[in-house]
Amino acid sequence: MSERSLIASASQTIGPFYAFALTTNTALGVMAQSGAIGERIELVVHVVDGESQSVADAMVELWQADASGKYQHPEDMQARNPDPAFSGFGRLGTNAEGEAAFTTVKPGRVAGPDGGLQAPHINVIVFARGVLLHLYTRIYFAGDPANKLDSVLAQVPEERRSTLLAYPDRKRRELWRFEIRLCGEGETVFFDW
Repeated sequence: MSERSLIASASQTIGPFYAFALTTNTALGVMAQSGAIGERIELVVHVVDGESQSVADAMVELWQADASGKYQHPEDMQARNPDPAFSGFGRLGTNAEGEAAFTTVKPGRVAGPDGGLQAPHINVIVFARGVLLHLYTRIYFAGDPANKLDSVLAQVPEERRSTLLAYPDRKRRELWRFEIRLCGEGETVFFDW
C-alpha cells in the first residue's frame, strides 16, 4: 500500500441543486390569492450562516393554516372547509441577499398537542448547503398575546424564544421579517420532528 493512499481526502457536500427544479416555480411564493380571507401579509425570510453571511442558495418551505385555523390537508378533520383562495404551502429559494418573500395571511390558531389552542404560527423547513438533513422550525408573530399560551413555544427556553419570532416592519404594517440563523450565536431553535 502506498503512503499516498493513507492521506485523507477533502470532504465536500453535494449541491445544492434546488434552483434546477425545486424553486423554479415562483408562484409558490404566493400562498394567498386575491380574495383570501384574513390579514394579508408579506413575510420575508432571511437565511444566514453562523458568521451572519446571507445564504443565497437555500430553499425555504412554509406550511400553515388559513386565517380560520384550518389546514389545506386531508388530515385536518375540522368540519369547516379551508379557504379556497389560500394554498397553505409555499416554497422559494433565497435570492442573492439570502431572502425569500412570501405573500400569505396571518394564520389562525390550531389545536395543540395538549388539546389547547396554539398561537398563530407558520411551520418552516429549511434546506441549505452543508445541511445534510433539512431543518424544522416555526415562525411566531412578535407581540401576539397568544404566544404566552402556546404549549410548544413554552417548551423553548425563554432566552431563545426570540429566535422564533417574526417582527413587523416599522414602515409597512403588512410586512413581517423573520431571520433563520443556521448555526452559531443566536442560532434559530430547530425542532426534531
